[in-house]
Amino acid sequence: MADTGTQTPRERYRAHVRAEIRERAWEQIATAGASALSLNAIAKQMGMSGPALYRYCAGRDELITELVREAYRSLADTFRSASESGADLAALAHALRGWALDDPQRYFLVYGTPVPGYHAPDDVTGIASEIMTTLLDACAAPTPDGPEALRRALTFWTRLHGVLSLELAGHFTGMGFDPAVMFAAELDALPRR
Repeated sequence: MADTGTQTPRERYRAHVRAEIRERAWEQIATAGASALSLNAIAKQMGMSGPALYRYCAGRDELITELVREAYRSLADTFRSASESGADLAALAHALRGWALDDPQRYFLVYGTPVPGYHAPDDVTGIASEIMTTLLDACAAPTPDGPEALRRALTFWTRLHGVLSLELAGHFTGMGFDPAVMFAAELDALPRR
């Protein structure tokens, strides 16, 4: 987005309305899940008609793409910051968990049940690739063997997402243990080399 100092009043207003649409969409997703996202409900909340909202957002898939892009970009930036600080796999794991706990619905939008009928465009999957590249680089650090680094990265990614998804969905509630301890134990059990 252009600097607000160089935007026309109309461009600033449009950017403001689009930001409010995204904010309302995140609220809906937190309440009912991504598959229940409704542009007409968002329009109603904003005091607009459905057709008026479509001047700012072409449709549900465009809005979901913006939200998915925003979520992936946020995690990619989190990973990049951690890796620039010399992060190892453990630091990346804790960065992932912190990111997910900060906003579980954002996590579930990109790593939960797919939204029926929605297919992300290539640029969105490109951002997801940045995340995996950071992870692969961390896995290759001890021994730069390509296939072995890939195996470590995929093992790391799937096992930690499994524990994290269960935690965020509330499946550990009432079991009498700290999910952070479970996450750390799973991380410790992962092969580092």
